[in-house]
Amino acid sequence: MAFDVYDDYEQGERVQQWLRKNGVSILVGIVLGLVLIFGWQKWKSHRAEHDQTAAAEYEALQLAVSLNKANEIELRTDMLTKDFSDTSYAVFAVGERAQRNVIAGKADAARGDLEWAKTHAKDDTLKGLVDLRIAQVQVAQNKPNDAIATLDSIAGNAFASLKQELRGDAMVKLGRSDDARKAYQAALSSMGESAPQRGVVQTKLDDLAAAGKQGA
Repeated sequence: MAFDVYDDYEQGERVQQWLRKNGVSILVGIVLGLVLIFGWQKWKSHRAEHDQTAAAEYEALQLAVSLNKANEIELRTDMLTKDFSDTSYAVFAVGERAQRNVIAGKADAARGDLEWAKTHAKDDTLKGLVDLRIAQVQVAQNKPNDAIATLDSIAGNAFASLKQELRGDAMVKLGRSDDARKAYQAALSSMGESAPQRGVVQTKLDDLAAAGKQGA
């Protein structure tokens, strides 16, 4: 029994000595661990709030577009690019501005927007969507070979119908009617029967057929 008590006493002394030597390190480790956990939770909370604010700003942008408020559209687009450039909402906003610039005949401005969007896109799907818009601008700039190269660089089968439609548009620019027809047919094959763009592609295909008959 005495030996047991002695052993317990000796072990207690050793524990106390070890704590005196290592207690500060343990305490620092605990504090650092708590700081990291708290910091991570705070960062996640900040990130979620940041994304929610960006989403609200983008929603307000869409409302301004629907109401055709040009000044507000530009202000909100600029805000998204400056304050929320790390979100997909900024990429969407700039891509839509590029589309407006294409319609307005400002192809160079549209290309600049799309280069910004591609640089800030975070995932391959979003980058692929930006590349589709770049190809659209290249077709509008009468650069069909560049457009085809851009389309070929898009990996995977995402946006198959849009890729084929734009390829058809580029082939039309090059005067390659047979290749354009094949591309439009491939676009239709990859679409659902109720796809909104189906009628547009079918019209392009019909126009090719009509042009072929006139040239015969």
